[in-house]
Amino acid sequence: MIILGILVSIAAIGTMCWLLFNLAVFALPFFLGLNAATWAFGTGAGWLGAGLVGLLAAGLTLAVAQGLLMFVRPLWARMLIALVFVAPAVLAGFYATLGIVKLTMPSETWQLVFAIIGAIAVGVTALLRLAGWAAAGPADRNLARA
Repeated sequence: MIILGILVSIAAIGTMCWLLFNLAVFALPFFLGLNAATWAFGTGAGWLGAGLVGLLAAGLTLAVAQGLLMFVRPLWARMLIALVFVAPAVLAGFYATLGIVKLTMPSETWQLVFAIIGAIAVGVTALLRLAGWAAAGPADRNLARA
């Protein structure tokens, strides 16, 4: 029974890490959607209204970011948009990794070292996913005129 518990724990940690890497780009829309839902609930919208407001805010944030990455041409502006999305992903990666390593190692120094490594890994993953969004921009306009 103990071996089964260890295997299930390893599988759970692996699943959480996989979710973290796959969903890192959506940290900012999730955060904004959650804040919008909390605000709507506080103003009396109820659970259903707050959920709809939160989903709308998160979806709008994601749609605006994808649109900006597709249509904005200056590289510095694209990097600024990407950094706005990567910063919350880095924080989420740091605290998620810190939570995992606190369960496995007693040294606080090594906990912070691994949390920083996890934050960097999640940040790079989010940046690469955002670069994929930017690369999927509209077709070159010079080819359309030819």
